[in-house]
Amino acid sequence: MHLINFKELSGQQLMEIIDKAIEVKHNPEKYRTALDGKSLAMIFQKTSTRTRVSFEVAMTQLGGHALYIDWRTTNFTIADVYDEIQYLSRNVDCIMARLLRNADLQVMAKASRVPVINGCDEKYHPSQAIADLMTMKEKRKTLKGLKLVYVGIHNNVCNSLIEGCTKTGVQITTVTPIFNEPSRDEELLENAKKTGLWKTTTDVKEAVKDADFVYTDTWVDMEFFQDPKFAAEKEKRIKLMMPFQINKELLEGSNAYIMHDMPIHRGYEISADIIESPNSIIYEQSENRLYSAKAILLKLLEKH
Repeated sequence: MHLINFKELSGQQLMEIIDKAIEVKHNPEKYRTALDGKSLAMIFQKTSTRTRVSFEVAMTQLGGHALYIDWRTTNFTIADVYDEIQYLSRNVDCIMARLLRNADLQVMAKASRVPVINGCDEKYHPSQAIADLMTMKEKRKTLKGLKLVYVGIHNNVCNSLIEGCTKTGVQITTVTPIFNEPSRDEELLENAKKTGLWKTTTDVKEAVKDADFVYTDTWVDMEFFQDPKFAAEKEKRIKLMMPFQINKELLEGSNAYIMHDMPIHRGYEISADIIESPNSIIYEQSENRLYSAKAILLKLLEKH
């Protein structure tokens, strides 16, 4: 079994991973040797803080070993992905890959003898969404009937949130004036629409009014944020998105918890005072990446 997105998972299976993450968080000793002797290959084509730290520490705390592989310093740069994964998967028990293209991840899944985890690509970010849902369940004890409002660019994180929320009974409203075209997945959106739990609007003030959670993400993909070739697009996005910033004025009268998957660009998608507000659960949410990584690894390596 691979974890590329949530398409192959039922709502119940997804809930089992979320509940396992909460359990692992509260009973770390119980899982100290769960993955004894197991190795995880972590392939990074994109930069990372949380994904690398969470999966590497998760393997260590579960008694296993994580191998960091920088795409640029390997033969992935000159060889066929299929062939390299055929080799790699004969050496390790699991592969986690953070890639620029979902198409390459699909090739990895076909070639691999072991489970492949999507550590983020241009279409999905499943490990982030599991940590998000875990955080929401911790705060409100249930997921069914909760209201999450996502404000920002429709991107990979937005896709995984829509898929994760609609499968676990969360009502999700997306306020996304810009659609990141490489992230488009019509099948995912069609399935979400059928559940009646997902809607989209541009009326941000109305959307956040009765939200339990307000979630935002960067307006500019991290690999482009400092890229001079992307400067014009960055300026265009900032101009269009500024009225959608998560700030005091927008959240006036709201008691919603504030979420952000990080890295944060302060003063852009979210104001500094909101990051530090009592309702902000951003750092708890980021810490939960560790426990969600553990739950994913335990699930895929069938160690319960």
